[in-house]
Amino acid sequence: MPERGRRTASLRAGLAALGALVLAAVAGPPLLGGDSERALDPPATALSPPGARFETLRLTAGYELAGSRVTRAGDRWLVEGPRGVREVPALRVDPARPVAVVRFWLGSDALGRDVAARALQGGRVSLAVAFAAVALSLLCGIPAGLAAGLARRPFDGPLLGAIEAAQAFPRLFLLVALVAVVPAGVSATVAILGFTGWMPVARLVRSETRRMRHSDFVLAARAAGVGRVRLALRHLLPNMAAPVAIEASLAMGAAVTAEAALSFLGLGVPPPVPSWGNLIADGRALAASAWWVALFPGLALVATVVACGLVGDALRDRLDPRSAPIGG
Repeated sequence: MPERGRRTASLRAGLAALGALVLAAVAGPPLLGGDSERALDPPATALSPPGARFETLRLTAGYELAGSRVTRAGDRWLVEGPRGVREVPALRVDPARPVAVVRFWLGSDALGRDVAARALQGGRVSLAVAFAAVALSLLCGIPAGLAAGLARRPFDGPLLGAIEAAQAFPRLFLLVALVAVVPAGVSATVAILGFTGWMPVARLVRSETRRMRHSDFVLAARAAGVGRVRLALRHLLPNMAAPVAIEASLAMGAAVTAEAALSFLGLGVPPPVPSWGNLIADGRALAASAWWVALFPGLALVATVVACGLVGDALRDRLDPRSAPIGG
């Protein structure tokens, strides 16, 4: 396959995979019609394998019993399950919709909750946190990079030094230190990831700014009396959109991974809000007996990171002429 065709195929594959994941996370829970926190009769449905099917009996109290088969015998209902047959008086059963069928396509967890519904809901949270964190990183990194790139001699060194010092500090330790003083939550996780992920963006924007600030179009704009703010917004930023987009796509994968790591350690999105990280943590102790609890959120996480990597690499090959092979 020609080099250009390979780049196009990688970009399409990455965008298709990422789009499918986002679409599944957004539209999946309503289509499944299942509540990610709904615990369906745990004694009967806990740790059911993928594809398990149950018939349910709704009681007037709002609770549901589940079994492999539900039948009526006179004034009683019979629920057949792993612990034998349970008899329920007809007066305790909801007459509007007594019997329904539930299928756990990806199995259930230790509380009888649908793994598919929880993985999709967790995808909503993980992807939303990552998107917001990357946006916050761009909002912090782009102005800092422009300021460092346009600064004159007395100030450019200290600004660059501050960026490099912030980037040199191990991010995981910085994340843990910030989590220790900030209450856990979705907003706190977004803020922590955003305020610890802006340094690569700032370095990139500074490098591009310094590369372009002596180019002809910048010199012409300065000769026309364009101020620094307008020069940055109207002339420099549009010409560095491609490398910033590449950095953002790669940062998206890193943000998803960082959020999952924090939540896995219990330092990120707190239960009962599901995210891929805490779902994997929930299934860690069940890996031998109920592999599906952690496997499917883990596969979704891996697929997202790979898709972001494909998009970033393909964009870099396609948009950045410096990365193109000689003669390609």
